[in-house]
Amino acid sequence: MLNEILLGGGVATFSGLIGFLISKKITSANFEIYIEHAKAKASAIESEAHILLQKSNLKSQEIELEAMRHYDSAKERAKADLSQREHDVTFKEQNFKRYKQNEEKRLQEENSVTKAKRVDLERNEKSLNTLKKRYEDKIDEAVHAIEHSAGMTEEEAKAILFQKVEEKSRAEISHIVRRCENEAKREAKKRASYILAQATSRFAGEFASERLSNLVHLDNDELKGRIIGKEGRNIKALETLMGVDIIIDDTPNAIVVSSFNLYRRAIATKTLELLIEDGRIQPARIEEIFQKVSDDFEESILSEGEELVADMDIGVMNPELIRLIGRLRYRASYGQNALAHTLEVAHLAGVMAAEMGGDARLAKRAGLLHDIGKALTHEHNGNHVDLGAEICNRYNEHSVVINAIYAHHGQQEIESVECGAVCAADALSAARPGARREVLESFLKRVTEIEEIASEHIGVKQAYAINAGREIRVIVNATLINDDESILMAKEIAKEIEERVQYPGEIKVNVIRESRAIEFAK
Repeated sequence: MLNEILLGGGVATFSGLIGFLISKKITSANFEIYIEHAKAKASAIESEAHILLQKSNLKSQEIELEAMRHYDSAKERAKADLSQREHDVTFKEQNFKRYKQNEEKRLQEENSVTKAKRVDLERNEKSLNTLKKRYEDKIDEAVHAIEHSAGMTEEEAKAILFQKVEEKSRAEISHIVRRCENEAKREAKKRASYILAQATSRFAGEFASERLSNLVHLDNDELKGRIIGKEGRNIKALETLMGVDIIIDDTPNAIVVSSFNLYRRAIATKTLELLIEDGRIQPARIEEIFQKVSDDFEESILSEGEELVADMDIGVMNPELIRLIGRLRYRASYGQNALAHTLEVAHLAGVMAAEMGGDARLAKRAGLLHDIGKALTHEHNGNHVDLGAEICNRYNEHSVVINAIYAHHGQQEIESVECGAVCAADALSAARPGARREVLESFLKRVTEIEEIASEHIGVKQAYAINAGREIRVIVNATLINDDESILMAKEIAKEIEERVQYPGEIKVNVIRESRAIEFAK
């Protein structure tokens, strides 16, 4: 039993040893294979790394070449730009030098001209003083000659001259007084004064002075943006459609509607008020509201014309003429409302015609239609006289009406009492104080003419009108004009203004003579 165990142990030990040797042999063979594989991979990696290194070298060389090209290109551009700038600077320097030379030359020429003018002025002043001295010597010689020939002294001659002037002035005053007394005694003057007094005392017209713009109030300034609209389309639509200027500025809660045409301005104002109240401000809504307002205005002016004709009690009239009468409310002449002026003329003409024994009803009709052409001047070519006569002829108006239309502007002779009453009433309505505003052009022309009259006199240095043309100040050269001559000059200027200029009231002429002595303490 023991032998078997020992035999079994020996066999097992031998088997284990054999197995160990075999396993070690196999493991050693695998290690060699692994080593070979590792060497092959290392060789492949080395070869690949070498290739990559070569590629990297080539790439770096290409990048370096590209960088050198960019550098060279930028360097050339910088050189060209620097060259161009140097050229520009050089060109500007040359221009500046030329400009400087031209300016210096111009200044030298101006200095030369100034010096020459100063020399001429001094020479002229000396010549003027010499001429003045000669003038005074000649006057003295003439005075001595007159004294010698007349056998009287200068003082005696002045006394006789003043006496004659005083006698002539008294004679003129007496003549004027007698003429006024004779005119006051004439029956026609009394009758005319009586008629005008009766007419003016029985009627007092209302005067309305229209301006060229209307103010539309807004609840807030945000509405201004809505009225302007996107890219200004709303305000363009408003101005194009209504023919007015809409001014939107910094005025708080307000916009301005401006137009010389009162009718279009009134329609535009009403249209804007309705659009603001409605809140929907857009081109389509603007056209809708504008058309509605225009139709309402046409109806209102026809209704107003019918009421006026009925109130005046002047008989039946064509509807077109009635519409034009109503439209006169939106016309003005020299600031005077045409309808208010027409009603004044109609009432005054009726009163005067009745006082003179004429047909008061026909006179009122002629007065109401005498300026009817003014309602057509904005839409038709021609003056209001021809337009009014044409439309009244078209609707078979009375010959007195036609005559009044022409005669109130002097284009025909007055042919009836009624026509004369209309012409007198028209002049009375237009000429009463405050009825009309003076046209700016005529005012400027009158003021300029007054200044020119004063400047024409010898010795006047400056002349300028002040106090709205009611006074003129004339500054004279004290070396040429003495105190007595200044008084005479004032009278001469006043006389020339009376003869050459038409003006209301009176114009005060001030002749100012001032001498100054200037010296410097050194």
